[in-house]
Amino acid sequence: MKTLARWVLAGAMVFAGLSHLFWARKEFQAQVPDLVTEVLPIDKDGVVVASGAVEMMLGAALVALPKERRRVGAILAAFFVAIFPGNIGQALGKRDGFRLDSDKARWARLLFQPVLVAWALWSTRDEGSARG
Repeated sequence: MKTLARWVLAGAMVFAGLSHLFWARKEFQAQVPDLVTEVLPIDKDGVVVASGAVEMMLGAALVALPKERRRVGAILAAFFVAIFPGNIGQALGKRDGFRLDSDKARWARLLFQPVLVAWALWSTRDEGSARG
């Protein structure tokens, strides 16, 4: 079950990363907090492209680096935590994107971020270990 969950997550990450680079680039820019571009020497499009590349690499690493599975899962979970402020910013700023065109939809989406964190951690723990 964990293997299937990990492969599905890996596919979703690669798909999401590709969407950052191609068809959903503008919508992802709505999630980039203004503070990021005020503090760092990068524009919103650069943030979207960089995060898309990271998502593709993490997705690929979930299946290509089995000996590093646990570490990749922890990094992916940390990534999900790191992008959470962008989701909050989208809700607070009432910025539409990904059919999130109401306050209810934008705030409901925030509930799924902890699910992604748990999915990344759970699916990368060893099947037979007492810790996983």
